[in-house]
Parts: sequence; C-alpha cells; structure tokens
Amino acid sequence: MSLKDQINADIKAAMIAKEKEKLTALRSIKSMILLAETEKGASDELSEDAEMKLLMKAAKQRKDSVDVFREQGRDDLADKEQGELDIISEYLPKQLSEEELKAEVSKIIEQVGASGPQDMGKVMGAATKALAGKTDGKAISAVVKSLLN
Repeated sequence: MSLKDQINADIKAAMIAKEKEKLTALRSIKSMILLAETEKGASDELSEDAEMKLLMKAAKQRKDSVDVFREQGRDDLADKEQGELDIISEYLPKQLSEEELKAEVSKIIEQVGASGPQDMGKVMGAATKALAGKTDGKAISAVVKSLLN
C-alpha cells in the first residue's frame, strides 16, 4: 500500500473517530503529496524515496516550529506542533539511535577513506544518501564532525 493510500485510509478512520488533531496532520501530509504529484515535470505516482523525503520535510518543519514556539514561550502552539510531529513520525521508518548512527557513520568514513575534517564533504554526501529517512541531516553532520576531529 502506497503512502497516499495509507494516508487516505487513516484520514477516513480519523474522521469516523472524530480525532481532530490527527485529521489536521494527515490532511497536511496529503496536501504535500498532492502538491508533489502535480508539480511540473512530476510523474503520476511518487516513488517511495520521494514519499520519505516529503515526510522528513514535514517532520523537520514541525520540529523547527516546536523549537521556535518553546523559545517564545508559546507552549500551546508548541504542543499542537508536537502532536502533529508525533503523528507524522508514525509513518517514518524507525529513527537511528545515537550509538547506531555513530556505528553507521564510522563504516561510511572507512568506506570513503576519510582521514580528517577536510574530507567532511565526501563523508556527508555518502552518509546522507545511505541514511536517508533514518535520521536528519543535523544529527548526521554532528556525528561526522565529532568522528573526523
């Protein structure tokens, strides 16, 4: 079942259960999918990789919003965004833990043959491709910096 079909089924279930917050988050995901499908030059169906990128983008937007709202003391809005983030996270693959991420990045550093901070670009390129959907870019960057220094 594609992500779009899964979202549509979950929207129906949320409507029946009258889960307003879940419905809002699911509709925003559906909107992102429809916009991506109707972009100029896009094919009819999104690939699984493109769907993961959309979900990661949506999760990152919510995470950034939560941080900004907490900084500004707007816990009511931060809680709303956190709820949406939790719902979006259900559709993402399991995120890597800190230890798992370090192990994966170490393997990539060995494969690329990186020896110091000057090789960060090579490592980041390989790591972001290999770990797409499993963790965000900031976490990858932080681990790569710490391991290369």
